[in-house]
Amino acid sequence: MAGSGADLVLEGGGVKGIALAGAVLTLHNAGFVFPRIGGTSAGAIAAALIAAYQVRSVPLTQLQTDMAELDYTQFMQKTWAEKHLGLIGNATALVSHQGLYASSYVQEWLTSKLEPLGIRTFADLKITRDAGTALAPYQRYRLVTHTSDLTRGALVRLPWDLPYYLLSSKDQGDPARQIEVIDSYPIVDAVRASMSIPFFFQPFEQKTVLGACTWVDGGLLQNFPVTVFDRTDGRPNRWPTFGIKLSSRPALNTPDVPVQGDLREVVSIAHTAMGEWNRYPLADEGVGARTVFVDTMGIASTDFGLTTDQRDKLFADGEAAAGKFLAAWTEAHRDPGHDRRTSRRRRG
Repeated sequence: MAGSGADLVLEGGGVKGIALAGAVLTLHNAGFVFPRIGGTSAGAIAAALIAAYQVRSVPLTQLQTDMAELDYTQFMQKTWAEKHLGLIGNATALVSHQGLYASSYVQEWLTSKLEPLGIRTFADLKITRDAGTALAPYQRYRLVTHTSDLTRGALVRLPWDLPYYLLSSKDQGDPARQIEVIDSYPIVDAVRASMSIPFFFQPFEQKTVLGACTWVDGGLLQNFPVTVFDRTDGRPNRWPTFGIKLSSRPALNTPDVPVQGDLREVVSIAHTAMGEWNRYPLADEGVGARTVFVDTMGIASTDFGLTTDQRDKLFADGEAAAGKFLAAWTEAHRDPGHDRRTSRRRRG
């Protein structure tokens, strides 16, 4: 993989995911490649595609084509009860299936993109050649998605945390067994688990050695895991991590308005689960300097009837935001010595 390395973390944002493509392509056109990509919800879809393209040397321009091709109206696949019973069916779907819509379309669509490339399981996205890595074997994969485990009340990093679910306590510390279960895990399942927006989509049920766990959208606990690739051993990172966030820089003094009414409460819970709450940690953790903020205000994560013009604008907004970020990043990381040498050459 030639070019400057930068790990990449993509925020979830439902239908706003096309904006990620605009930002990613702008970073790539500036010379960056992405050894590891993390994502939540719609960010997980884009992350899986980027990882697969790079492994198979597919031009990243394909990302724009594929993300624009997603038919968001197909996300709203009605259950039998909703088709035949209307509003009563909606209530039935919420009670019996814990969500209004199934997510089989996303799984089928993503499979149609990955399988022709020979990408099926995490074994196909393994990092095999990196002599300088300090990563544990279970972390040597190009893709990490995030999901929220309602059963255990935990944030799950896929594939890193799979051994805790698929292995007995006796085998969880065995590196060979860890790799065995991770390598065989389907990528589409990791993405599907990450994008199960509460109330909208039926949750993902993961069978475990102890029974089964209910997994929903990763945004419920962490929609923007920009620190996931940071080193924890006190040594400097070998390259930066760039985050792409589908919202403008947070305004801390916006007015607070109480949520009233059952329906509004449900919608607010869904939006909160998609990470629209996450404005304070950005400043607290000092991650703003490595984050591309794409202003997608006016479009909700669940606007499944997105028009072509809206998609085009989101893509262009992603491009513009990444361009602005790159200008600031370049200025902040300019080599003063290089500037002095250039100035002397000009005077000479």
